[in-house]
Amino acid sequence: MGAIRSWFGWTTWLLPFIPLAIALDVAHAGAPLIFFASALGVIPTAALMGRATEELAARSGPGIGGLLNVTFGNAPELIIALVALGAGLHEVVKASLIGSILGNILLVMGAAMVAGGRNRDKQFFSQTAASTQSSMLLLAVAALLMPAVFEIVEGSGLPAPGAARVNYDSTVEHLSAAVAIVLILTYVAGLFFSLRTHRDLFNPEHAEDEFEGEPWSVRRAVLALALAGIAVGGMSEILVGSIEDAASSIGLSEFFVGVIVVAIVGNAAEHWVAVLVATKDKMDLAVNIAIGSSAQIALFVAPVLVLVSFVLGPHPMALVFNGFELAGVILAVIVANHVTSEGESTWFEGVQLLAVYLVLALGFLFA
Repeated sequence: MGAIRSWFGWTTWLLPFIPLAIALDVAHAGAPLIFFASALGVIPTAALMGRATEELAARSGPGIGGLLNVTFGNAPELIIALVALGAGLHEVVKASLIGSILGNILLVMGAAMVAGGRNRDKQFFSQTAASTQSSMLLLAVAALLMPAVFEIVEGSGLPAPGAARVNYDSTVEHLSAAVAIVLILTYVAGLFFSLRTHRDLFNPEHAEDEFEGEPWSVRRAVLALALAGIAVGGMSEILVGSIEDAASSIGLSEFFVGVIVVAIVGNAAEHWVAVLVATKDKMDLAVNIAIGSSAQIALFVAPVLVLVSFVLGPHPMALVFNGFELAGVILAVIVANHVTSEGESTWFEGVQLLAVYLVLALGFLFA
């Protein structure tokens, strides 16, 4: 929790971007200015949500605390995606989901391994916990592939990276809904496994020196969580509303903005926490944050968005990703399984993960 508190303290410097983004939006300023101001405004609100969640989790015991963490851990990304879904930006939503998975597996875990391993020969983490999370990611990849394969064989093919929204046949939409239900059920089973039957693997005891600063009361934490949710929603509304014009103005595709920029912004607080705990030689926690967050996006956030799209937005969002997204997530999950297979890491493995992320980002940039 000390890591969350330290990160929240630093992000308060970005709080002025919240009223700035609102003012720019009201004044109908240039789309790039609105986009970047709202993107920076999301970061402190996401950090506040993380701090409030950790404070509540510390007072709720490991079971409920773990449930709070997994429920609100990716709330900023979910809120941003819901706003984009309501605006009918289906391909931006899917790009941000893939971007979150790639960012956590490659960027976050890579940066954590580099930061934690630069003054150490090796760092160690639970091989069993990491393998379980990686296996869940493999399951998710298999599930995410099937609607795409169905669309290639029976439909009109995969969407183009530059598409904003594709209206698929009802068959693939219903297939996506069925797959989403399977993924959510698997996610619930995974929660029971990690929070109940094998809790010790995923919730190791941490030293008291992690707790820094004055703890919050439950009332304060709940109010902060509610305030953060409202603020994230407001910033997300402005962010999503400016994506199309901002991307056009700065010469980037909506696909690249969704898969790289929006994904990094939504995960910024969590990214920093993983790197910070890795420098304290707590690689168990860093790896669980990176891989666990990716698994949560794939097994819970993405399926929930598919199901919600049947009542929100112009039409249901099929779980059909474009070729670049599928290639990226397959490569990332293969690399993650390989890197975590031995339960130890070095700074050079972190460099390799960052290199893979950079290569994928370059591919997305030119798509």
